[in-house]
Amino acid sequence: MSLFPMFVKLARRGGLAGRDCLVVGAGKISEGKVSGLLEAGAKVRVVAPSATEEIAEWHHAKKIVWKKRKYEKKDLRGAFLVVAATNSEKVHKAIFRDAQKAGVLCNIVDVPELCDFYYPSVVRRGDLQIAVSTAGASPMLAKRLRQKFEREFGSEYSEWLKELESQRKEIRARKISLEEKNRLLEQIASAESFEKFVKERRH
Repeated sequence: MSLFPMFVKLARRGGLAGRDCLVVGAGKISEGKVSGLLEAGAKVRVVAPSATEEIAEWHHAKKIVWKKRKYEKKDLRGAFLVVAATNSEKVHKAIFRDAQKAGVLCNIVDVPELCDFYYPSVVRRGDLQIAVSTAGASPMLAKRLRQKFEREFGSEYSEWLKELESQRKEIRARKISLEEKNRLLEQIASAESFEKFVKERRH
């Protein structure tokens, strides 16, 4: 099945709460999923009878809402997506079935056939994100490619991207033709431009 690659905004502007995301299970794996959702600005609800110390602390700090009980079908109401990592195959199948009926995107950790979306291996350099997915076929290959890209794309890309953003705004504000704007935008994003930026930083 062909996947549609995209980056989704979970935070929302105008003082609105982030998109409602449900996490079922509160072990170490779920802890990482909750952390990632919070970083993206999501509104996170966790459902699990018990939780790691970190998840409990997030709850007490009111960063998330933790329901200390087993999963129920009603938990999906209003959810944009659900991520589940429990010890029960039966619960996982129920969550996926309920999510399909409710039109909620679902990810059952490490069970590709029960997923509407997958977590890619990601290289982050500030606002630059490079995501690699094998559609669940080989997470280890995705990991190896991520490590390769981490070596290739160093921390300097984070600062360069900030510079590109600033220059882009300045170019777009100029009263010049669209063709000239595109030429300049392509020029500032070139490999030569990056090499010049790195050399200037070293001096």
